[in-house]
Amino acid sequence: MRRENLWWWWIAAGAAATAGYYLLPTGGLAANLFYNGIGLLSAVAILAGVRMYRPAKAAVWYWLSAGQAASVAGDLVWEWYRWILHQEPYPSAADIFYLSSYPMLAVGLWLLVRGRRTGGTLTAAAMAGIGLGLVFWVFVLHPIAAESADSWLLWVISTAYPAADALLLAILVRLLTARGTSSTRLLGLAAVLLLVADAGYSIASLHGDTDSDQFSAGFLLSYVMWAAAALHPSMAAEAKPAASGQQGVGQRVFLSVCTLMAPAMLFIPDVGDNTVDRVAIGMASAALVLLSAARMAGLIRQVQAKATELRQIAMHDDLTGLPNRRYFEQALTRAAGTERPRVAFLGLDGFKNVNDELGRPVGDQVLVLLAARIVGAAPGTLVARLGGDEFALLLPGGDTGGQVAERLVAALAAPVEVDGQELLVGASIGLAKAGDPVEALRRAETAMHAAKETGEPYRHWSPALDERAGEHARIGAELQAALHAGHFRVVYQPIVAMPDARVTAVEALVRWEHPERGTVSPAQFVPVAERNGLIVELGAWIMRTACEQLVRWQAELGPDAPERVSVNVSARQLARPEFPGMVADILASTGLPASCLTVEVTETAVFGGGQAVTALHHLRSLGVRIALDDFGTGHSSLGLLHTVPVDVLKVDKSFVDRITEAGRHAVIASALIQVSQGLGLTAVAEGVETAEQAQALYALGYRLLQGYYFGKPAAEPEFTRRSSASPA
Repeated sequence: MRRENLWWWWIAAGAAATAGYYLLPTGGLAANLFYNGIGLLSAVAILAGVRMYRPAKAAVWYWLSAGQAASVAGDLVWEWYRWILHQEPYPSAADIFYLSSYPMLAVGLWLLVRGRRTGGTLTAAAMAGIGLGLVFWVFVLHPIAAESADSWLLWVISTAYPAADALLLAILVRLLTARGTSSTRLLGLAAVLLLVADAGYSIASLHGDTDSDQFSAGFLLSYVMWAAAALHPSMAAEAKPAASGQQGVGQRVFLSVCTLMAPAMLFIPDVGDNTVDRVAIGMASAALVLLSAARMAGLIRQVQAKATELRQIAMHDDLTGLPNRRYFEQALTRAAGTERPRVAFLGLDGFKNVNDELGRPVGDQVLVLLAARIVGAAPGTLVARLGGDEFALLLPGGDTGGQVAERLVAALAAPVEVDGQELLVGASIGLAKAGDPVEALRRAETAMHAAKETGEPYRHWSPALDERAGEHARIGAELQAALHAGHFRVVYQPIVAMPDARVTAVEALVRWEHPERGTVSPAQFVPVAERNGLIVELGAWIMRTACEQLVRWQAELGPDAPERVSVNVSARQLARPEFPGMVADILASTGLPASCLTVEVTETAVFGGGQAVTALHHLRSLGVRIALDDFGTGHSSLGLLHTVPVDVLKVDKSFVDRITEAGRHAVIASALIQVSQGLGLTAVAEGVETAEQAQALYALGYRLLQGYYFGKPAAEPEFTRRSSASPA
């Protein structure tokens, strides 16, 4: 038998034993000893439960066991009177043991409920206790006291029993208003059985002779339930109080009935005919009214506290603890009532990569740390998290925001250390001022996006930004339709091999042929496509189109066809884990060898590392060549060569423009070709527009050139053309 089921078997055995008791001769010695044996076994079973489960409040169970033992001792003394002395005195020494059992049981129950101090449950317990206690007084305690008035000792003993029951009743009500364990519910059942048996016996005694055996089942089952509670595994668990407003339907009905006890007494015949009962009913009614008022006040306080808590939750960000957008907008509205508030809108740069590469838990830690830095850099300023990686600040009156923005940029420039990793997360800040709160926040956000696009640390709003934002919104709305309508086309710019200017490769470039505005420059629509995510779909279309075109050229032109095609890939494309697989699918479906495809990426696209660099390694494993575009214009160009798998360096046009002049541009261009040769990389000089530039670059060691001098982007470049200005 499993220990966890012992309590159930005990109840079953106890119920069977109770039934067996009534099979023995009524009032005989055997029945009485059997009765006493059940009580004694129950006291021992309680001690066994303590030994098995080692509860924290062991004293509770020792007192309950002692109460059981005292009651059994009273029975044994009574048996001695009856069977040895042949007497049935009342009162007798047995009453000493009987009465002493009640305080022991009461102490045990009190120790169990002590410490669960919740105003609502204490008030509810008091109300239930008064209501039930009034009934007990009217129908049991007062009649017994009046019946026993002839003898002082008899009055004391007779009154003590129902008074002890009333004490247990008060504690029992407190026990039943708690969210108890199964063990505490069994204790409550044991106490109820004892009270019902005691009250029944007392009432029956008032109205005539009675045989105590008709109430023995209640006493015996009470014994059994005390022990069952100790044998239940939950006896070692702590029961928690039930907070006001959290009682079940049954508890609320029970409390309502108890509260109505006092006025209900006035409608019962023969109740309240004497002064004592009327005084008791009046006092109970007054106490119930006061307790009801106290309970209502407690409920109101609880509702107010809960409302304050909900307001705090509704107005603050769960993660950082900062005020949220709702709080900020309300504060902004109040500030707009007296002045034109200035707002700083802060957006983190590169935070999405942290979430994508390291996971949201790390991203959450980074947000918490950066939020603390933002607050520290702007003391006395309301800082709110608007959502995601965006924050807003309500600047004090008269503050232009420039100094605050500079402090914020400096505070966020230092690396963030999380889980042993140093992460760089910058920020772009927009500053704006307006009388209308919504307009101020909108302008600041517009300025933030402008700063993010241009790479400025912060930017003030101006009307021109709204014009550009409107244009971007228009372009964004038209891009998707243009892609599906076939308004985009791919053009190709030759990359020539020197000295004979043979076209060895082409770079695929996209153009938008707008039906109304004509050709739209990539500088206008590519940043918009980057922002709204369409660049992913557009980029996939460009790559497939370019690969298909190169396959056709190689089939049609043979040796005159270019060997490779270069396709520009954005940071947003590289951030997609499925990007390498998409490239592999395009190569497989078009039949283009992977070595014929070059993927061009900018330094900024791979500067943060993570998923972007992982994608390039996957492409490299397929055989795709990697070109680093605009090389030399970033902050850590040489450092990237250690982490990014690179085959080709495309030297930026800014170093080519003045290559024919003596000075630093020529020195840098010379250094870059030496770096390329030293690392075994291919160098391509971009933006060649004159024969002199081509000759100077060839003299420095460049063998691959690209620019308008050799051909503008076109749908069908002239692959057999030779430049007359090619170096000899």
